[in-house]
Amino acid sequence: MANFTQVSYFTLAAYFDTGRLKYLYFIITMSLYFFIIFANVLLIVVICVNKSLHDPMYMFLCSLFVNDLYGSTGLFPFLLVQILSDIHTVSVPFCFLQIFCLYTYASVEFLNLAVMSYDRYLAICCPLQYNTRMTFNVVAILIAVTWFCPFLGLVVMLSLSASLQLCGNIINKVYCDNYCIVKLACSDTRGNNIYGLFSTFLTVVVPLSLILYTYMRILKVCFSGSKQTRQKAVSTCTPHLACLLNFSFAVCFEIVQSRFDMSNVPNMLRIVLSLCWLTCQPLFNPVMYGLKLSKIHIICKSLLLRFIVKCKSSSKSDQVD
Repeated sequence: MANFTQVSYFTLAAYFDTGRLKYLYFIITMSLYFFIIFANVLLIVVICVNKSLHDPMYMFLCSLFVNDLYGSTGLFPFLLVQILSDIHTVSVPFCFLQIFCLYTYASVEFLNLAVMSYDRYLAICCPLQYNTRMTFNVVAILIAVTWFCPFLGLVVMLSLSASLQLCGNIINKVYCDNYCIVKLACSDTRGNNIYGLFSTFLTVVVPLSLILYTYMRILKVCFSGSKQTRQKAVSTCTPHLACLLNFSFAVCFEIVQSRFDMSNVPNMLRIVLSLCWLTCQPLFNPVMYGLKLSKIHIICKSLLLRFIVKCKSSSKSDQVD
């Protein structure tokens, strides 16, 4: 951090004066955050408590929901503070901490989706070998790699960014972004750009290529297989594909927005679209998997019914007293 003597904080220039509407934005943002916490924690607890859900697919889902909580926590508390604040500044160490959280969240999300596609490939295309290939140790290793590699990669990226000498401190976003900081540098950034492209290739292109390959194989088996095989593929792969497309489009827009001039787009729309990859996925994942996967849906429905019955019985007992 020695080269940061000239910059002690960053100014987030995308915020603008909303007057009393800021309280409405605060309530909407807080409601979204509470719903994300509730939905993801509920499904994590359901998967962990029910032994019938201790299959590899649900373990990978649990990892996905934990990552959604992690990414949301890296954004929403900070966003809530900034919405109510009149001065939109953030210290350099905290800015890098937020970059670490958000970038690792995105990397883990892509890798987790890639691992889930591999799991579905084995289950549908190699059902007789599934239990021998997807053992508990293999599941644990895949989850560990999914989390460890992005954390290691971001340590290297932030080390390169922290060594830059900056000639400004204005970030045109509502949260901290590594590429925006690199653009503020007045020193050589070739190393940062090369490593940025390399890490993007490893965390985005490679997982998407693996997903594309596995789904090509799955589709091949589906078209040549029985009706039962097609139904199994549709029921388990539809939520995964929907979540993948949702996240991929949101991330692609964010990458395009960071690299190109978007000054013609209205500021509010630009802010909303830039937050999609951080807000839509943590909302979309639990809803999609909770509704589409029958095992989770049935257990959640039974829990809800038990809760309603318990509330009714307790209210009747209070009336009798």
